Amino acid sequence: MIDAVAAEWWKLRSVRSTFAVLATVAGFTLLCVVWSLYAAHYWDGLSEARRATFRSAPPEQPLSIALPVCAVVLGALPLTSEYASGMIRTSLAALPRRRTLFAAKAAVPCAAMLGAALVSLAVGVLAGKAVVDGRPIRAFDASLADHLPYVLATAAATAAITLIAFGLAAVLRSTAATITAGMAVLFVVPPIANLLPDPWAGRIWSVLPASLPGQIAAPPGASATRDGLPPLPSALLLMAYTAVALGAGARVFGKRDA
Repeated sequence: MIDAVAAEWWKLRSVRSTFAVLATVAGFTLLCVVWSLYAAHYWDGLSEARRATFRSAPPEQPLSIALPVCAVVLGALPLTSEYASGMIRTSLAALPRRRTLFAAKAAVPCAAMLGAALVSLAVGVLAGKAVVDGRPIRAFDASLADHLPYVLATAAATAAITLIAFGLAAVLRSTAATITAGMAVLFVVPPIANLLPDPWAGRIWSVLPASLPGQIAAPPGASATRDGLPPLPSALLLMAYTAVALGAGARVFGKRDA
């Protein structure tokens, strides 16, 4: 298993798309700094009365949008790129144990996105606090301990979305189809759910994968806009989505011809 993971790691780091995804994460980390600079500049121009009611998104907010997108892309590519090029036959010839190969291919992008999420979110929070420099802006003046649950929940959700995309890739075998399906679940289905009459809008919205990270741990200073699931059921549901996607992918990968 260790050799299989090492081989998949070398494959992942040898393609340009991996560095493009990580460069996107780095770019949005820089955007966190830009957002912090803007928030500090905007705060300085407010009156005392306006400052008392001013609310701002947390410094790591840009990453909460970019990380799921990058997770879908990086989760899809290890399998779909090999199916497209025919290299999956070479991989199976080198490692005929399909379950081991599937697990190794899933573990590498998941670990890469988890590490990228943790590092970028930590940099975003620390840079934001340094830029704001003691200004009492909500979501910025929270302690690092207050930011930690949201950072960990977002990073864990990023890893889960990577695995869900990987499972979809094993079923669909198409980069375009997998990324389209992932983007639809993350960004198209939630707005459609919001169009439904109450209470169905809130009920359906609360169980969608895109809504779960914020229900597991909300960003500091955030105010709830609707009733959602408690943190533990949200985490269990995200794990269930991941298990179902990986289970379906593993079953198809183990039985379907390369």
